[in-house]
This record gives sequence, C-alpha cells and structure tokens, in this order.
Amino acid sequence: MTRKTFSTDSDFEKKAGYSRAVVQDNWCFVSGTTGYDYTTMFMPPDIQTQTQNCIETIRQTLENAGFSLSDIVRANYYVTNQSDAELAFPVLGTAFASIRPAATMIVCGLIRPEMLIEVEVTALKSKT
Repeated sequence: MTRKTFSTDSDFEKKAGYSRAVVQDNWCFVSGTTGYDYTTMFMPPDIQTQTQNCIETIRQTLENAGFSLSDIVRANYYVTNQSDAELAFPVLGTAFASIRPAATMIVCGLIRPEMLIEVEVTALKSKT
C-alpha cells in the first residue's frame, strides 16, 4: 500500500496540518477546497467564480497526483446560502456533466465569512 500527500503550499494547509490531497493506492481524497485563487490568495466575491476556482484547484491537484476530473466518483458541496446553490449548479454541471459523480450538497457555515462554497472530492483510478 502506497500513500502520498499533495499540497498547494498554502499557509492554511501548514497552519491547520492537512494535505490538499492524499493518494492511497488507487484512491485520491481531495480536501475541502474553497474558492480562493491559491496563487494570489484572493477570494472573489461571487459564488460562480468561487466555484470555478474550487474546480480549477481540484483539477490541478488531481493532475499533480496522477488523476483527472474524470476519475471523480464522489463530490460533496458545502454552500453558506441556500439561494447560492442555484447559482453554483451551472458551474458544477459544466465541470461534472460527463463525469456525474455521486454528490451531496449541504447548506452550512464555513470558517471565514468570505467563503461561499467548499468542494471536496474522492477519485478512483481504475486498474488497467
């Protein structure tokens, strides 16, 4: 069994003591990812751009780990406002249209007020 961790090198990952992703054998577990642009640590004010940033960070993380978006089998979405779900759906629908992972959306509070959405995914690479 092999285990490898991946990071975006954000200060928060170091401070909170977690990895952006953990790969164990054929599985990749991507931590909850918020809408920051992790290169600038800028948080856009709107849910659509935050959702796009979540997907882009997840895509990059999966690629760094040797996976792709098409390997996603499970997605959990956390939004802070029920009405924002309708605004996030088109972005999520575009990103996952051909993948169609099992998914759950929860309305809840997140740790910072500027965070409107958090996305976590689990990916499985099929053995070939």
